[in-house]
Amino acid sequence: MALKPLGDKIIVEIVEEPQQTAGGIFLPDTAKEKSQRGKVLSVGPGKVLDNGNREPMDVKVGDTVVFAKYGGTEISIDGKDLMIMSLRDIHAIVD
Repeated sequence: MALKPLGDKIIVEIVEEPQQTAGGIFLPDTAKEKSQRGKVLSVGPGKVLDNGNREPMDVKVGDTVVFAKYGGTEISIDGKDLMIMSLRDIHAIVD
């Protein structure tokens, strides 16, 4: 299934965090926090401004981003955990 985001929306595939601490301890599922990192799969054309132009998007397909903990809408398609979120929910691009 192909998703095409609208406006300033972005589709991000959630990147799983390591299941082991730096000290070698494995974390049980109950101790894990929801990941706040993901890979951008698709980007909308940008929000329409009052003058009729579109706001440029700061992220592009393939970027790894850090997003708001409770931002966006979680969906699962073809076994992948995805998030649909607004550009304002993206905090940083990981180099």
